[in-house]
Amino acid sequence: MDAAAIIVMLVVGAIAGWLASLVVGGPWSLLGYIIAGIIGGVVGGWLLNVAKVNINVGPPIVNQIITAAIGAIVVILIARLIR
Repeated sequence: MDAAAIIVMLVVGAIAGWLASLVVGGPWSLLGYIIAGIIGGVVGGWLLNVAKVNINVGPPIVNQIITAAIGAIVVILIARLIR
């Protein structure tokens, strides 16, 4: 993975984590948003794949952000249930 891919992953993660926090709440730091978004990207991609749902609303980066935000919402809700 090159530096540009890592930067894109961090930006997508931050945006997705921020969007998830708007839906489920939780004032976090930028690092918290990034972590929730990156983990959410993996979880969202897996969940949508299992459900055979294909997000195609525009450019690939928008699809990635939406998928990661969905996954981040799921991750945050599960984390709240565990606590």
